Amino acid sequence: MSTDKEIPKPQIHPTAVVDEGAVIGAGTKIWHFCHISGNAVLGENCQVGQNVFIDNDVVVGSGVKIQNNVSLYKGVMVGDQCFIGPSAVFTNVINPRSAVVRKTEFKATLLEQGVSIGANATIVCGVKLGAFAFIGAGAVVTEDVKPYALMVGVPAKQVGWMSEYGEKLAFDAQGHAVCLGSGVKYVLENGQVKVVS
Repeated sequence: MSTDKEIPKPQIHPTAVVDEGAVIGAGTKIWHFCHISGNAVLGENCQVGQNVFIDNDVVVGSGVKIQNNVSLYKGVMVGDQCFIGPSAVFTNVINPRSAVVRKTEFKATLLEQGVSIGANATIVCGVKLGAFAFIGAGAVVTEDVKPYALMVGVPAKQVGWMSEYGEKLAFDAQGHAVCLGSGVKYVLENGQVKVVS
C-alpha cells in the first residue's frame, strides 16, 4: 500500500476551452466559459473564475485566485498567492490604435507574491506591483507600486501600508507596527516596509 499522497488533478469545467500546450498545475480549478491559451502556465491550487481569459505566455503562480471576467494578456506575470478581483483590467500596449499593429511593443506587467487587486481596478501595462501590495477597488495604477503599499484612486496614490494578512498597518513614531489580524510585527525604514517577526 502506497503512503504517497495522491496529487489532485486540475478541475476544468466542460464549457472552458484549454488550448493544447497549456500547463495547468495540480489542484487548479477552472470554471465556466474560461479560455486558457496554449502557451499559458498556471501553477498549483489556483482558482480561475467564470469568463476568464489567459493569453499565450502568461505565467500564473501557485495559490492564485482570479475572479470572474478578468483577462490576462501577454506580458502579464502573476506571482504566488495573488488575488485578482472581479472585472479587474490589464493592458499590454501603452498607446493602442486599431489601425497600427504594435505586437512587438507589448509591455510587461509583474505582480509579485501576495498582491491583491480589488474589483474593477485597472493596471496599465509596464508596471511592477511589489509583494503584498493592495490595490483598492476601482483604482487605476499607472506607476510601479512598493511592496505592502495600499493604493487607491484615479490615478492610484499610496494612502498607507498593508500587512501580509490584509490589515492596514499603523506605524508609530519609531516606525513600528503590529498586524492586528496576525500579530506579525513590521518596521518602516527609508520608505520600505519589512517583516520583523
